[in-house]
Amino acid sequence: MIAVTAWQMLFEYAKMARGQSVLILGAAGNVGAFAVQLAKDAGLRIATTAAADDHDFLRKLGAETVVDYRAQNYQRDIPQVDVILDLVGGASVNDVMSRLKRGGILVSVVSTNTPPQRPDARSVFFYAEVTTARLAVLTKMFDAETITPRVGSVLPIAQARQAHYMLAGAPHQKGKIVLDVTR
Repeated sequence: MIAVTAWQMLFEYAKMARGQSVLILGAAGNVGAFAVQLAKDAGLRIATTAAADDHDFLRKLGAETVVDYRAQNYQRDIPQVDVILDLVGGASVNDVMSRLKRGGILVSVVSTNTPPQRPDARSVFFYAEVTTARLAVLTKMFDAETITPRVGSVLPIAQARQAHYMLAGAPHQKGKIVLDVTR
């Protein structure tokens, strides 16, 4: 689901092509990490926002510009981009809209509120749709190790309750929470 979301944002809604630039808000999250990998594979120029402790991780995935969203006036360090992928919502989107080039597009999956509007740019919100065709494309990329998941905490199936607590905010390792049915 998360890889499909990143795929749809980049290639179906933003219709990105080699050489274009993208800003991924919240790039260290699960959807964002897939978006960085997919963008790198497609030959896009990648800028991201994330907490400082995720910068090395994002650079290893392929981000060229990594900006700490908690820094004062962080927007100044973000280059002009063709597309903004919003994985955060809230004020951060408004903070960076000035970095979107004329004719660009903001693609969001986090808020059904009206995305910020500019007369010289487009904004779109969507719900991801998993299809067999999309999964087939991504499966080939997983098999080729072009993209890899960020696995966080791995728990035996007997600890499913703890996994739900983690989903609700209990401490866990960054990445997807996995239940191992073999343990």
